[in-house]
Parts: sequence; C-alpha cells; structure tokens
Amino acid sequence: MIKKKFNTRIKARYRKNKQIIKKEINNFFDWIKGAELIILNECNTSEDPVRPELNNEFRNSYGRKIYGVRYKGKICAVMCFGFTNEIPKTVKELDLMTKDAFLKSVLRDQKIGQIAIAYTIWSKKKGGGKLIVKEVFKMIKKSNHLNRLVTLSPLTEMARNFHLHNGAIELQVNKETQNFEYKI
Repeated sequence: MIKKKFNTRIKARYRKNKQIIKKEINNFFDWIKGAELIILNECNTSEDPVRPELNNEFRNSYGRKIYGVRYKGKICAVMCFGFTNEIPKTVKELDLMTKDAFLKSVLRDQKIGQIAIAYTIWSKKKGGGKLIVKEVFKMIKKSNHLNRLVTLSPLTEMARNFHLHNGAIELQVNKETQNFEYKI
C-alpha cells in the first residue's frame, strides 16, 4: 500500500514538472517569433568576441554591412558581412576583395559581389546566433545576385562546432582562419 501511494506521488510530480518545463520552453522561444532582421548603421564593437579590432567604419564601408536581430527594441544578435567575388583567407584579403567587388559594381549594376562573407557573429540572447544565421540565409536566398554564403571564421573549436551544427560544410582551413559554406 505504501509503495502504491509512493508511485502515485511520483507520477503526479512527474506530470507537474513536465507541464512546468513545457511552459518554460515555450516562454524561452517566444522571443524568436517576434524578432526581425534589420540593417544596423553601427554596433558596439567591444561586444564582438571574434573581431573587436574592426571599427564601425570598416564594417560599413565598401559594401560591407552589419545585420542585427531586433526584439522589443533591443538587438539580440549581430552578424557582419562583406560582399566579394572570391573567398578570402584573412581579414586583409576580405578588405581588398570587398573593395574590388564594390568598385566593380559601381561600373555595372550596383550589385556588390556574388558571395556573402560572414566575418563575425555574436549573440546577446540564447538562440540568437542560430536565428540570425537562418534569417540572413533567407535574405540571401531571396537576393538575385548572391549565390553563396561563406564564413571567415577564427580557428576555434567553438566556431567550427557552431557552423557545423547549423548546417554548414567546412570549405578550407587556412593559416589564421577557416571557411565554412551554407548551401543556398
């Protein structure tokens, strides 16, 4: 009899905890539904864990852009891009290739580069990194001149795991960086 009473209590507690966990998970992901991708004029570069040495002028010149995920007026994740026609192996190459693509676009159709190079990403809210990757992926898919999404990532296991877990394939490992590609 005691065993039966004990089992009933365990089952009741299990059901209650299951409801609480389900509610918490729903609350956790509610913010993602209301978030939107926006273009930023600047970001707080000291928050950038990957490339804090790059100032806002670099991030916004020669066709480079800063994208953010905004939720309730706050920026939850940031991703910076350069647009090129080749895949850079260093930040210096990224600088030169984005300038080249930008200058060529001035003479043609104003569409800068065919490859979007993500060179830094960070999140202030759980799930923000994955969300911004998905949103930028959708934006690039809709564009009619971008046909590749490639990263210029640091040589860290964390960067490698992040990109592989989010569906990218490893293109190459360089001396200072590594490149991953998200299939469009």
